[in-house]
Amino acid sequence: MSAAATVTFADIEAAAARIRGHAVETPLVESPALNERVGGRVLMKLETLQRVGAFKFRGAYNRLVQLTPEERKRGVVAFSSGNHAQGVALAARLLGMPALIVMPSDAPAMKVANTRSYGADIRLYDRLKESREAIAAEIAASRGAVVVPAFDDPHIIAGQGTAGLEMVRQAETLGASFALVLTPASGGGLMAGVSEAVKALSPATELWAVEPTGFDDLALSLKAGERVTIHPTGRSLCDALESPAPGVINFPMLKKNVTGALDVTNTEVTEAMRYAFSTLKLVVEPGGIVGLAALLAGKLSAQGKTVGVVLSGGNVDPELFAQVLRGEL
Repeated sequence: MSAAATVTFADIEAAAARIRGHAVETPLVESPALNERVGGRVLMKLETLQRVGAFKFRGAYNRLVQLTPEERKRGVVAFSSGNHAQGVALAARLLGMPALIVMPSDAPAMKVANTRSYGADIRLYDRLKESREAIAAEIAASRGAVVVPAFDDPHIIAGQGTAGLEMVRQAETLGASFALVLTPASGGGLMAGVSEAVKALSPATELWAVEPTGFDDLALSLKAGERVTIHPTGRSLCDALESPAPGVINFPMLKKNVTGALDVTNTEVTEAMRYAFSTLKLVVEPGGIVGLAALLAGKLSAQGKTVGVVLSGGNVDPELFAQVLRGEL
């Protein structure tokens, strides 16, 4: 990895080699019903079928597998509301190292339980009164452990970029090339990595980020030409997409590669979750479905185009999912 802490296509290819045989090469699928509804060809990258049920395992494994034997003994610390927590916990278990995850006390119960089941220790915190970064730094210092960021890390970004690498190559085997690719965005690790891989292999493809309404830090940052930090007063149903600002390393990549950012409301997200379940037979968490939600809501036209959509995770609490399916949310 270069000293400038940017991420190149070569870094993503190297990450793909490291995670091969450990991460799942998730399928790229299409639905005639969805194609008919939007008037184009939609190819969905099912990261819901990745280990831990989300793309986060890619970056976590790529980061942890590069630690030295001495670093592995001291272990890792991460902070996350759920999917990064699970990715780091499983990667640490597979590589034989201890892991402690700092998680908000209001994180989805499924994500907390899954993280614990992978063998990680968990420190819960109050997201309104405590700083997860400060807690993680203090624990890491006391243990001599390595802090594994959720998105602002070149090795994490390169690992997430392998999803984009796979998408383009899988599409090629189907005789398809993407006009558009829609990817969820929070801190921007997945979006940055996917955009770098897709642009390297298919320069004409437009990359669109999708955020929850009210958490549009990437849209504001792209408009301003610099990182903008937002200060939300409420919460989003998309618990995985609540970062207040794009990452420092990620943003120059996003500025270079991304055509624009769209936002979707909670209502558009829940409608997409119901559609995915009833028509596509897919279980997708709120933050994972925002790309499809944007497409179904007509935020971008797919008419006559081939569109790639990353469905980034499927870790939704059963109670919340039942409420969504019943139309209560």
